[in-house]
Amino acid sequence: MTVSLQDLEEARRALDTPLFADLAGDAQVSFEFFPPKTERMETQLWETFDTLAPLAPRFVSVTYGAGGSTRERTHAMVARIAAQTNIPAAAHLTCVAASKAEIAEIAQNYWEAGVRHIVALRGDPPEMGHAFAPHPDGYASAADLVAGLRDIAPFEISVAAYPEMHPEAVSPAADLDNLKRKLDAGATSAITQFFFDFEEWRRLVNELGSLGVTKPVLPGIMPVTTLSGVARMAEMGAAVPIWLIERLERAHEQGGGPAVRAEGIRAATELCRELLDGGAPGLHFYTLNRSTATQEIHSQLFG
Repeated sequence: MTVSLQDLEEARRALDTPLFADLAGDAQVSFEFFPPKTERMETQLWETFDTLAPLAPRFVSVTYGAGGSTRERTHAMVARIAAQTNIPAAAHLTCVAASKAEIAEIAQNYWEAGVRHIVALRGDPPEMGHAFAPHPDGYASAADLVAGLRDIAPFEISVAAYPEMHPEAVSPAADLDNLKRKLDAGATSAITQFFFDFEEWRRLVNELGSLGVTKPVLPGIMPVTTLSGVARMAEMGAAVPIWLIERLERAHEQGGGPAVRAEGIRAATELCRELLDGGAPGLHFYTLNRSTATQEIHSQLFG
């Protein structure tokens, strides 16, 4: 078979064209950050924010430490984003170690600061390995928190979803029922824990649909860029598929750490492509307060 110069040029153009170049104005992205603990981490965070801001995210979310341990830093960061940028900020808020009155005060302060989006979570207990225990005067679940927030102000409210089931759920059916209760309580959308197989997201959306729930389920994306990251992902509750581990191991054999990183970015980009093609309402990137991986995936998708 003879390959002409024209064939080669067409192939080069195809490779250079972003996978979803025609969707840049339609597909929406969002980014998650966590509050910095040190001055140096704060500098890095805002450098990351400034780098990703031109990608025009629909919103950025800021996490809340176990037991409300980052409450003040979360509020300060969200308030700064709301005051100094035109990017909507979503504040994480949990039920842990707070009364209903305290949560109402926090939510009201967010509203007065211009924050219109809350990510409502049950939250992790202050000490790892301990079971969640509601505050005596607080909310017993994320669904209750959502309902409470609805009485405070007309927030946009997102809740957490788990494509592979929450680690504490007694069964997949119970986990799905809990997600439905959160959405029925007034949440406007769900954001998933990160995952690596498109079918996990599609199954979750289809199962919700069978229950009559059609609110958006935003897929969470976190690429695996190191072999050591596989173990960390597992500790955070996500199953890393064997096919992905094998891809990363082959990459390591062929080119070491840089090859593993490139393969992880490639796999995440492929997942994003499947999600957008499968009707996902957008992509939510867990940035870990760094910009490069998210930037590279976004560039591959949209240019």
